[in-house]
Amino acid sequence: MSNTTSSTPGTEMVLDLRKSRKALVAGSLGNLIEWYEFAIYAYMAPIIAPLFFPSENPTASILSTFLLFALAFFLRPIGAIIFGRMTDRMGRKPVLAMIIALMTVATTCIGLLPTHSAIGIVAPLLLTLCRIAQGISAGGEVGGAVSLMVESAPADKRGLYGSWSFVGTTLGFVLGGGVATVLAVLLSDDAMAQWGWRIGFLLAAPMGIIVLYLRLKVDETPHFRQVAVEIAAGELPVSDDNSRRPLSYLLATLGVVVVYNAVGNTFMVGMPTFLSTSYDMSFERSYFLALVTGAVAGATMPLFGTLSDRVGRRPVLMFGSVAVVLLSYPLYYMLKLGFGGGLIALVIAGILIGVVGGPMPAFMSERFRTRNRATGVSVTYALSVAVFGGTAPYIITWLASTTGDPLSAAYYTLGCAAISVAALLTVRGAQRNQHHHQLEL
Repeated sequence: MSNTTSSTPGTEMVLDLRKSRKALVAGSLGNLIEWYEFAIYAYMAPIIAPLFFPSENPTASILSTFLLFALAFFLRPIGAIIFGRMTDRMGRKPVLAMIIALMTVATTCIGLLPTHSAIGIVAPLLLTLCRIAQGISAGGEVGGAVSLMVESAPADKRGLYGSWSFVGTTLGFVLGGGVATVLAVLLSDDAMAQWGWRIGFLLAAPMGIIVLYLRLKVDETPHFRQVAVEIAAGELPVSDDNSRRPLSYLLATLGVVVVYNAVGNTFMVGMPTFLSTSYDMSFERSYFLALVTGAVAGATMPLFGTLSDRVGRRPVLMFGSVAVVLLSYPLYYMLKLGFGGGLIALVIAGILIGVVGGPMPAFMSERFRTRNRATGVSVTYALSVAVFGGTAPYIITWLASTTGDPLSAAYYTLGCAAISVAALLTVRGAQRNQHHHQLEL
């Protein structure tokens, strides 16, 4: 079965829908495993903090662990440049396989590390090296996977196909939280501290091997193949550094992504630690609430991705960003009401993540040409997540601890969403056709 899709005006290429679905599975499962490997560190932070960063002040240990969490995010732009350029020159398939292999090795090694009590200062140093490898590899994952999935999609389903990239990301958080929750329920506190925490990291090995196999079996995208042929024939330059794109265009793209990174990394990644430190909620309950958030977000992203195929990316993203601005403080207020209030708040937060996350991959893809799409998406996303995502768990925990008022954390999410609203107000031409979005070669 095939489907005809357009790339640039006057250009048509035929898509094999079976191959498109293979790309969809390989891309989304790769995102899932990549972000499971990132999430398991965040969920295990309260447990591994005293093991690698012992301190008389528990909050100081947790903040040190989250600083290392943020470090991996700050390294993502480096990985985005390295792997993004490789992906645009070598192809989506080989580099995505390389990325999943590097991330899986780094995560598995964390599960094998001796702790501070065994080897002293060397333990946190080795943990830092593993986090560096994770950060660099993750930097190229989003751009490559999004390019693979959107370029393989039928023209009228790029929002839907692209949404599955972030569904994979979200479900990776859910899987990481699920593993952490099961371990917390089944094992005693002593068992978790001694060896139980390692299980979540070691599970990355078999999962990564499966995804590596799938990525090695996927076909290159038709858009990349066409550009490669045209470059070989001398019809296109070997590279395009987006010199035609004004800085304001690139900054607007980066700004739009901010809201997704802020809500995702506060309400999913940082929430278990925030609830346990600010409201003394048990790890089991706080993990469960974060799981609910991720599950709701993952379930709603394809719906809003599909909606963006019909009404446009910008209207859906604007609605979601404004909603985050208006609802951030009420949602944080509901968290203080206990488990019931927290459940309602985080279900709503999950929907908000779905609204802004569903259209986002297609939005980013349509902002760049095929010959530099992986680099453009990777760098834009990596910069946004480095500044506004990786720091989110640390910032909300620090705000609550410093001010003594957990509600102060709401202003971070609110402020980030306001940035995206402002950026979306500048987005006009690139998302010009509300019912048919072009992918430029």
